[in-house]
Amino acid sequence: MNIETIASEIRNFEGVTRKRTIADIAEILKTVRSEYTDCIADIGDDAAIIDIGGDDVLLFAADGIWSRMLGDPWWAGYGAVLVNVNDISAMGGRPIGMVNILSTSDDQVFSEMIRGIRDGVAKFGVPMVGGHVHPDMPCTSISVAIIGIAKRDAVIRSDTARAGDSIVLAYDLDGRVGKNSIYSWDSTTMKTPASVREKFMVMQTLAEAGIVTAGKDISNPGTIGTIGMLLETSGKGANIDLTAIPRPDGVDFLHWLKIYPATGYVVTTQDSLECIRLFEGVGLAAAVVGVIDDGSCLDIHEGEDRVTVFDFKQDAITGI
Repeated sequence: MNIETIASEIRNFEGVTRKRTIADIAEILKTVRSEYTDCIADIGDDAAIIDIGGDDVLLFAADGIWSRMLGDPWWAGYGAVLVNVNDISAMGGRPIGMVNILSTSDDQVFSEMIRGIRDGVAKFGVPMVGGHVHPDMPCTSISVAIIGIAKRDAVIRSDTARAGDSIVLAYDLDGRVGKNSIYSWDSTTMKTPASVREKFMVMQTLAEAGIVTAGKDISNPGTIGTIGMLLETSGKGANIDLTAIPRPDGVDFLHWLKIYPATGYVVTTQDSLECIRLFEGVGLAAAVVGVIDDGSCLDIHEGEDRVTVFDFKQDAITGI
């Protein structure tokens, strides 16, 4: 596919454009955010970092399930566990517990969502310890909040990438396009809990090894969109080699760039060989795809062809 077309498709992908409201939220809350003196980092990262004293910090996150995913209530419940575990994992943390808010007046939908949550808890090993139910709502929704802990000196943030860092992408390619959304990749339901947990806890290993300067889990904006969010919050630029991005067989490449890969991370590092070794050691495919620079642009290239996807002097994904 023409590289200009790829850039345009990513720039206008709904998984990217739906992030823009985050800037509006931050703007409204800006007058009170400074009052939270125990908060080390908040809006713009995968989880807030809360100072609780001592050597550990608390990680606190929440995610709602996209309405497009609610066609399969079981998958919505299971996915609500998965995406929240990923937010804690991406920051080098260990998930501790979750709570949920469920809304539906359909008893069968409710039961299937709870079964999905149950199976997610069994797979990922993170307990669902409470929540709230709206049994009389005219619409169906599910949201989950999660807490985790991380070492104070080993938290992976998304705003700390440095010029000269290598950009490493890592994925579990052993999966299939999700049955409920063409933009989801199922790489967990068919695997043992031990295998799944080993893969998402690798980020804690990288964090505590001190070899990651910044990172995020690859989420709804897809691979390039997630790299863009990391660059935007870090105030940096990069040029991404499309030919270096790991990809599964049998999936259209542009489609793959838009997919939420279930188990997928972008990290920046000065020790790419060790990062790749640790990722590959738990069964993830990993590769260096670019280098952080002091510019403001996220460019992509394929051979001699190069195009700017975002220029953060004028473009925004989250606006943070």
